[in-house]
Amino acid sequence: MLLLIIGNFATSLSDVAVKLLNGEISTFQYIFIRQLFSALVICPLWLKQSKQQRKLYSPKLHLFRAHLIVIGSGCMVVAITHLTLATANAVFYAAPLVMLPLSILLLSEKPTIQRSASTLLGFIGVIVVLRPSEFQWAAIFALATTLTLALFNITARKLPEQQTVVSTLFWTSLLSLPVSASLAFFYWTPISTIHLLLILASAALVLTYNGLVVTAYQRAPASSIAVAENSGLVFVTLFGVIWFDEVPDILTVLGIFMIILPLLPWKSLLKLRLCSNQSSERQKSIIE
Repeated sequence: MLLLIIGNFATSLSDVAVKLLNGEISTFQYIFIRQLFSALVICPLWLKQSKQQRKLYSPKLHLFRAHLIVIGSGCMVVAITHLTLATANAVFYAAPLVMLPLSILLLSEKPTIQRSASTLLGFIGVIVVLRPSEFQWAAIFALATTLTLALFNITARKLPEQQTVVSTLFWTSLLSLPVSASLAFFYWTPISTIHLLLILASAALVLTYNGLVVTAYQRAPASSIAVAENSGLVFVTLFGVIWFDEVPDILTVLGIFMIILPLLPWKSLLKLRLCSNQSSERQKSIIE
């Protein structure tokens, strides 16, 4: 759980780095530099693997997921630049909720009534955060980011079992470079050292998050630590207040809670509470 909290702290700082760019460079420059940096960092780990592990399986699927990263990253930059950190991330965090209808369409899954109700509550929370009466064009990019995140997660279930995590990260980064490089070339603008450092910092922080998440979920069941993922919304809200004077109003806070509530592992929390109560009762009986 601590690793997940640290990871969410890192990815929240990545959002701060994007916010500090303030749209002063091309979005496509950000995507290309970030993906190139990611591929270069992951490459040594990929080379250490066996030839069989390095092999690219299901190239069409990897190509599709690579371009989801390009689209999602671009929309994310626009959303964070023009919305408050809390508002943009509240919408991003709805990605697990969007996975429900996508799992029905793409994987033919049949969700439970409880899961459907939880998803509906989360969607209402998104509407509360965005408030149609005050809807901004940048919110469309936040919603697009959420959709690409959900598709990225859903399609991960179709990845071949023999494809390692390192190879998956490497190939998706590498396959995103041709399109991102072409777009960056056509929209290239002079870039300062500060802007370059902010992009590299953002890329490094996202990689840190990915590494910590993999490590955390390898060490503990997802259901027992997933609650720590929601710490990211707390961090970005605090950073927005501290660095950008983005104080969320009551409706935004209410909407964030409505999005977070369905994502909490209630069964695990209830089981933990029951175990804690039983342990306390045993200790009390021993003392008596």
